[in-house]
Amino acid sequence: MYQTTFFGRFAKWIARAAGHPQAFVIALLTILVWAVLGPLYGFSDTWQLVINTSTTIVTFLMVFLIQNTQNRDSEAIHLKLDELIRCIDGAHNALLDVEELNEQDFDQIRMRYSELARCAREDLKQGRQDTGRPEF
Repeated sequence: MYQTTFFGRFAKWIARAAGHPQAFVIALLTILVWAVLGPLYGFSDTWQLVINTSTTIVTFLMVFLIQNTQNRDSEAIHLKLDELIRCIDGAHNALLDVEELNEQDFDQIRMRYSELARCAREDLKQGRQDTGRPEF
């Protein structure tokens, strides 16, 4: 059940490594070395092209790796929330896959919950409790 693809493991590893403070230090040192070498190479077009090409390639690849990791994390959060909804007595199971609804249905549900929140705030202002399970 916990098998993951090579790409999934690799993307997760890269995302963690890229978010580590040492990754920032390495990037900063790379820029500093590049800047120090500028006078040595006479600030040539090739000198500029090296950093531009390198950063473009790294950025391009990182977008896909980090997006993969974000998609997996987001999906895992949705599944965990779905499980919480499913197991709580009184929760509305219709919300289990709310992210799959069309915009109109999604907006209607959001408006209903906004109305429930507004009513709860009014109850608090009047000294009443804002707990309970108003019907959806």
